Amino acid sequence: LYAASIAPAVAPYRGKVDVGLGSWAYPDGFDAVIAARILGVPAVVKLHGSDINLVAKLPGPRRLLAWALPKAARVVAVSKPLAEEVISLGVSRDRVAIVMNGVDADLFKPRDRAAARAELGLPPGPLAVYVGNLKPEKGILDLCAAWATVVRHVPDATLAIVGGGPLRGEVEAQVAGLGERVRVVGPQPLERVPTWMAASDLLVLPSHTEGTPNVVLEALASGRRVVATSVGGVPDLITSPTLGHLVPSKNPDALADALVLALRQPYDPAEVARLGARGGWAASAAALHDVLASATVG
Repeated sequence: LYAASIAPAVAPYRGKVDVGLGSWAYPDGFDAVIAARILGVPAVVKLHGSDINLVAKLPGPRRLLAWALPKAARVVAVSKPLAEEVISLGVSRDRVAIVMNGVDADLFKPRDRAAARAELGLPPGPLAVYVGNLKPEKGILDLCAAWATVVRHVPDATLAIVGGGPLRGEVEAQVAGLGERVRVVGPQPLERVPTWMAASDLLVLPSHTEGTPNVVLEALASGRRVVATSVGGVPDLITSPTLGHLVPSKNPDALADALVLALRQPYDPAEVARLGARGGWAASAAALHDVLASATVG
């Protein structure tokens, strides 16, 4: 239905377009393949994470994607595991390109931790920060369960939860007994997020599924270590103990152990930023442009 609805608007562009790009596998990527056929041009589909790790596991979308994606001239993945997933859907390996997301280096860079904490009015002591949606697949309830263990071992540690979503009420109820050791900050404007990163000792991302999470790239660029679950493209980013720790998903005990260990370990933010550097959005855009150009020549 989506493809049929856009067909009348697409058809007049025949002869004026070089390549079609669908960003998100389903339904957008499927429809980009249909639209490109209407236009007589190649299609490129860019994948981001849950569009393949979750949506493509559903029988209906999987059947349609197994038909459409192999017909794309190129498929772009933001991580190696995502590339492997789409190959399992029948896409030829030589048609799959990996283009990592970038980081806004003007916003996310090493900053003075004490100054950031003073700006936010935070107490002394170790600080872990979660930045993201409060929804089940992000593992936020696992983090709440783990933090109750963490504060028994690191009593002066604080967890700041930055973000909003459908589980906010449940999160607030679960951490109510921990008092000032947890702050549910709510959604913040983008320009405020780097200050929370700078104030932290580490970023925690307990997701059940991911592509290549921007928030991890941003934390590393800010010179902050990461404790995260070993899902999706996260292991491609946390490649050294200097950068952080990986734990199994859906395992609050393992998450708590890693957090306690990380909060007690001193580190050099400049070294984290150096090792974790992945390039800016301009480099990511240039790489995507190269893929689009290559699709037009076969």
